[in-house]
Amino acid sequence: MTEWDPRLYKWEQIANVVADRIKDGTYPPLSLISEVRLQEEFDVARVTVRKAMEALRGQGLITTKPGKGSVVSPADGS
Repeated sequence: MTEWDPRLYKWEQIANVVADRIKDGTYPPLSLISEVRLQEEFDVARVTVRKAMEALRGQGLITTKPGKGSVVSPADGS
């Protein structure tokens, strides 16, 4: 069970957790990040996970291709 900080949106907190996992190597470059797994892990609506993914894309941490999913951006930024 996730304990949510009431001062932040859930999507922000999920984005922070995933960003930390990317930075510490839990999710290495080019690894697939499943929206469905995040939805199940955090017990939130899919739209909440998609908002978090949007924030991660904005930070350049992931890239998303329609029909392919979201992957961690390569370490070299290409």
